Amino acid sequence: MMLEGLTAADSGALPLYAVRPDGLAMFLDALPGAGAAFLRATGFAAGSGEHALLPGPDGLAGAVVGLGTESSPWSYGGLPKALPAGSSWRLETGSGDAGLATLGWALGAYRARRHKAAGSAPASLETPAGTEQAVMIAEAICTARSLINAPAADLGPAELADATASLATRHGATCEVVAGTALAQDFPAIAAVGGGSHRAPRVAMLRWTGAADGPLVALCGKGVCFDTGGLDLKTPSGMLRMKKDMAGAAVVLAVAEMVMRSALPVRLLVLVGAVENATSATAMRPMDVLRTRKGLKVEVGNTDAEGRLVLCDLLTYASEYNPTAIIDCATLTGAARVALGPDLPALFCNDDALADRLLAAGRANHDPMWRLPLHDGYDSWLDSPFADLSNVSQKPMAGAVTAALYLRRFVPPDIAWAHLDMYAWNDANRPGRPEGGEAQCARALHAMIAELPKKHHLASSL
Repeated sequence: MMLEGLTAADSGALPLYAVRPDGLAMFLDALPGAGAAFLRATGFAAGSGEHALLPGPDGLAGAVVGLGTESSPWSYGGLPKALPAGSSWRLETGSGDAGLATLGWALGAYRARRHKAAGSAPASLETPAGTEQAVMIAEAICTARSLINAPAADLGPAELADATASLATRHGATCEVVAGTALAQDFPAIAAVGGGSHRAPRVAMLRWTGAADGPLVALCGKGVCFDTGGLDLKTPSGMLRMKKDMAGAAVVLAVAEMVMRSALPVRLLVLVGAVENATSATAMRPMDVLRTRKGLKVEVGNTDAEGRLVLCDLLTYASEYNPTAIIDCATLTGAARVALGPDLPALFCNDDALADRLLAAGRANHDPMWRLPLHDGYDSWLDSPFADLSNVSQKPMAGAVTAALYLRRFVPPDIAWAHLDMYAWNDANRPGRPEGGEAQCARALHAMIAELPKKHHLASSL
């Protein structure tokens, strides 16, 4: 199905010109009719995302969008909702980057439609030839957004596991879902987190082989479908967006879809810990001591620090397969947002080569992240007098760092591991990034994984 905002060839499509500031004078000189005079009179400067409609003898002759000084999909991302509703456009040959235009347009046209009337249709772009990869990436991102935007009443642990299984079926992968007594035995920390909800926790495990001898990449996603905070209950305002606490799982599913549809010569192990952190007589309590898959005993210093309890069992399981790299994604700490704000996921990594590749992929794909330290000096802050470690530090500082240090306890030091602590939400509408769920880091992760087979010998040293 064609994404909303994209269309096949349309004979009625109007021309869209994309212009940089340094090419504006030449463009204006070549523009026919009254368009050039109109743009000069209105002060059009070709800034990123700046756009103008071009008048013609019969009304509308076309439109122009500025690209600014950098190539970015966001230059095009505001057009679907800024240009006349329902209008159709074609990118003029040689005008802008067709792939970036398609990606930005499709991401900008996305609307949360599950419980909201459609309203006016966005403007549509005639999909340029050779942009299949951009369309595929946009489809994966929009699917992840819809998962994140779904109310918790619609998307619980069972539904999130079903989404994983459905993805596997569509792309020739396998999926195993672990629940009940098997979950309690093999993933005890996850079972404890989900023990307070009537919606039972699950672990969904997707496996896919793009090349039998390809590097194995393990992706672990925090899938807390709603987080009340447990008995350490969140405030009402703190709970408002907690349907998005499964965004880490949505991101790894988006990455898996991109990898499989790109037929990359790698092997995937995707682990989704699908739970609900609820309050009840069967919920875990502060100062309970939990067993983990690794065998470490963890004291619950705070029941609202449940995401790391979900991830620690997934990381242990992934490590047992000795992958080339393990990457986990999670909406884990408010401390990361205090440090970096909503747009920069925090990257923690035990291997400089892997970190450098992730950072480079983020920069190249307009999907940034920022590295924070795994500072050994704070590791003792997780000590507990009653268990091997606590799930939180009792110090009111460096919360994102201590959360990452907790997770590091569950990954062997000889396996390259990256932890991405993300917000996964747009607080307001921006070009290409509508208000609501966002699959942060997914495009960067896909790009990084695509490079692994080309550097297979280097990858083995990770």
